[in-house]
Amino acid sequence: METYDLVLRGGRVISANSNEIADIAIRGGRIGAVGDVGGTALTEIDCGGKVVTPGGVDVHSHIEQMSGMGLMCADTFETATRSAAIGGTTTVVSHMPQLPGQRLSDAMDSYATAAKRGAAIDHAFHMIVSDLSAPAALDDLAALIRAGHRSIKVFTTYAIQLTDREICEVISVAKAEGALVCVHAENDGLIGWTKDRLIASGKVRPEHHATSHPRLAEIDAVERMIRFAEFFATPIMLFHISTSEGVEAVRNARARGVPVWAETCPHYLFMDASALQRDGLEGAKWMCSPPQRRPADQTALWEGLADGSLDLISSDHAPYRFDETGKLAHGDTPNFGQIANGLPGLEVRMPLIFDAAFSRRLLSPTEFVNLTATAPARIHGLPRKGQIAPGFDADITVWDPDRTVTFDADDLHDNVGYNPWEGRTIQGWPETVFLRGKAIVENGAFAGSYGTGRWIRRDALGVTTAAEPASEYLEATS
Repeated sequence: METYDLVLRGGRVISANSNEIADIAIRGGRIGAVGDVGGTALTEIDCGGKVVTPGGVDVHSHIEQMSGMGLMCADTFETATRSAAIGGTTTVVSHMPQLPGQRLSDAMDSYATAAKRGAAIDHAFHMIVSDLSAPAALDDLAALIRAGHRSIKVFTTYAIQLTDREICEVISVAKAEGALVCVHAENDGLIGWTKDRLIASGKVRPEHHATSHPRLAEIDAVERMIRFAEFFATPIMLFHISTSEGVEAVRNARARGVPVWAETCPHYLFMDASALQRDGLEGAKWMCSPPQRRPADQTALWEGLADGSLDLISSDHAPYRFDETGKLAHGDTPNFGQIANGLPGLEVRMPLIFDAAFSRRLLSPTEFVNLTATAPARIHGLPRKGQIAPGFDADITVWDPDRTVTFDADDLHDNVGYNPWEGRTIQGWPETVFLRGKAIVENGAFAGSYGTGRWIRRDALGVTTAAEPASEYLEATS
């Protein structure tokens, strides 16, 4: 007779490909059995009437990170991962920043130390590569990939952008070592030209931020980065797609076999540019890049999720307080170009999408799990994460599907001080959250411990290269 540490009995267990009433048996921090589980357990929990899913996997967040504007974000690993856990997320991938002139190895040592100190959930890192002139940059990058850091973040805009030639160098190393290059893809020239002329003409309010990021800036850079993936025949991930044309570019690229993956975020699915049109500087709270777009783009994004052109939903958690430490660092009357971009999302991502799937019927329950847990873990090479199946880590979220929550002005558990979803009502909320079989949220309250989250070594990605290089020139030099 099998003996388990914990058995969750009789919940509606949902994975990326199944939806059934089942038991989940846990032993040694991993799932031992799913189904009609016999045997004995030290602890049993009745999950009748509850929905049970894998813990969320959020592969796009900014934690304890200096921005390209030289501003430290509001969240430490303690506050960010506490907030994530309460929202049903058990694994997070955040961005390791490279400062100008800094060796990548030194940047990783510093960032990993901060995560080890404070993270309450399991985690991995994207390596932001922003200065290839730093000592041994490409050698360090290759060594860090071999050490288990298998994703790289590059920007095509902002002060931390790389040139196209530098992006080629990074992709070349990623291809050789088996890493995924993730891209913030917007055309810097179009943004800079538009921003300067808006400010010169006195159009300086938060809503003008959306105008300063033309949709063609995303379209141009997305299409260009797709060509880079095609040329090198190696995977790239396009972050935070916001336009219908961006979705269509990814759809067309994949139809011809280009190894490109793409994500979107809740603020593009549920908000449009009117979110920035508020009294005074209030709209600054909703400023992000790319900006929210048009209702027609929201429709296109949902269609992209439905047909598989978009692979996952991340938060792009970018926390800045609405005070002198964050959004108002340049005083009480900044122009939009002086306001930090980003809004909090770690805690709300899973509940917002759960509501979209279970109440609003915009997704199926299995699609909810795939987009928020299974696909993120698979694509980014996070072993034993994102599924409820024997051998996987017992990272599990138990939902009360009937609980109704209306977001308040400041009810999140991060360090941001405001909730961009204030006034929105959703149905369904995480009640209990387990990390490797241990409850870190109980009755909706944080019950975890800081510093107990583990770094996840990634030895392989769950994405594949194209069969052949797209260019005879690359083939000739390989």
